[in-house]
Amino acid sequence: MSLKRDYQPPRNSFSLSRRRTPSRRSLTLIAATLLVALVAGILLFSSGTSQNLEARTTPLEIAAAPDLAPQPVRREMKHEVQSGETISALLGDYFSPREIHELNQRSREIFPFTKICAGQPYRICTTDGDFDSFIYEIDDEEQLIIKRDADETLMERVPIIYNVERELVQGVIKTSLFDAVTAAGEDSKLAIALADIFAWDIDFILDLRVGDTFQALVEKRFREGKPAGYGNILAAEFVNRKKIFRAFRYQNGDTRASYYDENGDNVRKAFLRAPLSFTRISSGFTMKRFHPVTKTWKSHPAIDYAASPGTPIKTVGDGSIKRIGYTKGNGNFIEVRHSNGYSTLYLHMRAFARGMKRGKRISQGQVIGYVGSTGLATGPHLCFRMRKNGAPVNPYRVKVPAAKAVTKKRIADFNNTAAPFIALFDEKRQTEQIAKADLPDAVPVLESAR
Repeated sequence: MSLKRDYQPPRNSFSLSRRRTPSRRSLTLIAATLLVALVAGILLFSSGTSQNLEARTTPLEIAAAPDLAPQPVRREMKHEVQSGETISALLGDYFSPREIHELNQRSREIFPFTKICAGQPYRICTTDGDFDSFIYEIDDEEQLIIKRDADETLMERVPIIYNVERELVQGVIKTSLFDAVTAAGEDSKLAIALADIFAWDIDFILDLRVGDTFQALVEKRFREGKPAGYGNILAAEFVNRKKIFRAFRYQNGDTRASYYDENGDNVRKAFLRAPLSFTRISSGFTMKRFHPVTKTWKSHPAIDYAASPGTPIKTVGDGSIKRIGYTKGNGNFIEVRHSNGYSTLYLHMRAFARGMKRGKRISQGQVIGYVGSTGLATGPHLCFRMRKNGAPVNPYRVKVPAAKAVTKKRIADFNNTAAPFIALFDEKRQTEQIAKADLPDAVPVLESAR
């Protein structure tokens, strides 16, 4: 038996425990396959990434998202106060009766609601129907504003802001001061303002003559780009029957601004020359006149001013109401007590101004009533009477002192203020050759116009 045969193990004795070692060729093939797969993956990934990057860097047009929240609706309603309307009628749609009562209590120290006047403009502003503000025009200078701020209601009285321009206005009297002012392209309110300034020196019923001239440096006001009336008249000149009257607005210390002539004397006198403006005298002061109603000869220690019904009547001086009422002969009348023993009476009124009562203090130029024909009267007119210590006097013969002049301490400053205005008026009067009509000095303009 041969030993060599004994050392040859059976062919299948290690088939489970022994693994076959890969050959070098197989490894090379696997590595090549993996390399190809890797390159293909890189190329594929690079292509996809480039496309994504290109898509990301390309500008996109994004449509604006619709605004889902509705815009608030704001409204401003402009009205005028109607006769009889109260604050409840004006604001009743926005405030409860209790809230209006509280507003009324608060308004007493700011602007009492009882002073709201018919004809005055007001605005109500709302947002989506809810109240924002109420703006009432007190006058040309101030507003009352009621405004809601969160849970609080604010109330204040504020000045109206204007843009102001100065302008020189000139005119020549041909028929009346009203016509001369409107012919110059101005509002008739300017005529009233000029008449008020010179009311102590010029009677615009008796003294006016055709050919008289006026000049005034006026503040013209603008509001929201639109004309809004006049401000102050800074300086004015009126040439009446060849006599020059001048007035310059100046504040003399802590007192209210007033008008002074070129010498610094106050143009304001104790009494106005007349209680009415731009009317005519129908009957003068006389101790013997045939009464048109009683048909008898009686004294007439008064001056009758014929005027349209409702024409405002002004008190000629500071004082207090001594009597007010109605009698068969005088109709509605007011008697005013002045200083130094003077008193004035105003008869045949259609109505009294608001707030007139016995003992009330009134200021010179304040409206106390309106022209009518109550009592013994054939037509609308004012019967004006003046007394001194109870005896009748002719108002046109009363000489009264002026108000206080510019103080010596301020006269230099006043002269510096007035000098440019005087130079301007002198230059314009000479260079522009304001036309004058040649009429006898004895012919009043209103007589010639009639």
